[in-house]
Amino acid sequence: MVRELRSSLSGFIEADEAFVGGSAKEKKGRGVATSPNKSLIVGAVEIVTYETKNGMINEKAGRLRLQKIPAANEKEIKLFLNNNVALGSTIKSDGWTGYSHDAMIGYNHLRLIQESPQQASELAPHIHRVFSNLKTWLGGIHHGVEPKYLQSYLNEFVFRFNRREHPMSAFRSLLSIMVSKNPMTLEQLMKP
Repeated sequence: MVRELRSSLSGFIEADEAFVGGSAKEKKGRGVATSPNKSLIVGAVEIVTYETKNGMINEKAGRLRLQKIPAANEKEIKLFLNNNVALGSTIKSDGWTGYSHDAMIGYNHLRLIQESPQQASELAPHIHRVFSNLKTWLGGIHHGVEPKYLQSYLNEFVFRFNRREHPMSAFRSLLSIMVSKNPMTLEQLMKP
């Protein structure tokens, strides 16, 4: 469900990482990384400003990108950003070291350091709302997903999220993507 030539995110971007998956008994925060039930993902969402009927300026989430990554280090974050976000964009992130000077080359970096884990959703509300909706969708609709198939589900979630305001456009986009790709064999579908 990914268009081959989709344009990169641009403008003002919130970026962060999250763990998704089953329970991680007696583990919290980054300690859940050692749980076999958890997968690490990174996400970036455009922040769109708009004017309300009352003349107030508000923000909302625009387009989204999500990817499963092996680690939240400088190399993986830089690769994700370079593949998904246009150079010159402003990236708002938390104080995580993976968003290092080297990873942010070519971007304007707005680094907001959180004082507590509870403050994360206040500093980057849009990407945290995305993560919350993703986890609810994975658990509520699919009742969990094996890590080897997670990226396909992330691609579906991004497709739906990016077209949430235009359902007929989503249908046309899906048809266009389907006819532009070669069919896959069962063996190709089963590869992680």
